[in-house]
Amino acid sequence: MSSLLDRLPFGRRREDAQVLAVEDATLRSDRFRIAREGEWRRLEAIVTAIEKGRLRRVSDEDLLALPALYRTLASSLAVARETTLDAATIAYLEALAQRAWFIVYGPRASLGSWLARFLGGGWGEAVRAIRVDIFVALATMVAGVVVGWLLVRSDVQWYYALVPGQFTDERVPGASRAVLQRTLFGHSDQNGLTVMASYLFSNNSTVSILAFALGFAFGLPTLMLLLQNTAIMGAMLWLYAGQGLLFDFACWLAVHGTTELYAILLAGAAGLHVGRAMVFPGSLTVLDAAAAAGRRAATVMVGVVMMLIVAALLEAFARQLVDTSLGRLAIGLFMLVFWTGYLFAWRRRPGSVAAP
Repeated sequence: MSSLLDRLPFGRRREDAQVLAVEDATLRSDRFRIAREGEWRRLEAIVTAIEKGRLRRVSDEDLLALPALYRTLASSLAVARETTLDAATIAYLEALAQRAWFIVYGPRASLGSWLARFLGGGWGEAVRAIRVDIFVALATMVAGVVVGWLLVRSDVQWYYALVPGQFTDERVPGASRAVLQRTLFGHSDQNGLTVMASYLFSNNSTVSILAFALGFAFGLPTLMLLLQNTAIMGAMLWLYAGQGLLFDFACWLAVHGTTELYAILLAGAAGLHVGRAMVFPGSLTVLDAAAAAGRRAATVMVGVVMMLIVAALLEAFARQLVDTSLGRLAIGLFMLVFWTGYLFAWRRRPGSVAAP
């Protein structure tokens, strides 16, 4: 071929060389496609059948071959992008690769079915799996309440150091019983979403997220965060107890607190669970242990978000509409029993689908 081209004029020689190069590339592209087209068609048939909901028509042999066929297709696509001039083949491979990826690696269930499994027992299983961490978080929160109470009892200035400024409008040491009582009752005519309700929801949502996220630092910041935030509650309990309003304040808090504090407890326990897995990975590597604990903790955190939404509704409406301590206590106790029963006592029916 080179000797024939040498006899032609330079311009003609260059044009013919380009034509021969294109023909050679086309030939190689055709050979490449013919050699692999059978596997591509097989993969396309499997993907199409699954997309149309005809999984039962796919043979076991094809299902077992699906991952290998996808990897082969991905390799073919990479080679085609580098060597072939057939744009149609590249477009076909790209489209098929996207479809196959969702079948091989995509979600296995719809949002509705996932939510049904989650609420049907998956959340409770994840919570029960971290019960040790829940007990540790609960002990820390109780200790925080006690510490907050003791600190402000020993020195009133601790109250201003612990309690955020949003709570120190009238709720300060030295306030009369009438003033403190006014903060608890007589707000049934206010709009549901008050400034204080919005602040409390925002604050506790932030605390819950941080309590979970800080667990990756071996759980120590999570413990400190739980201790610091419940110390605020201890300080305020001391304040109202000083005017004989401890029961009324506890009932006022219970309306949304049994849900909101429960959510913070679970979030803190989820963070501790991840931190504990990193400190004591067992037979797994640290990364594998953290990944497994993280998936379990993430399931718990989805439920925490739901609990915070419920707490926000209770805080914004029920606390204002119910203006008696016994009524508020009844709501708070009902929510406490409901969450505990749902998460710890209720079990998924035998034979139901396992949670993700």
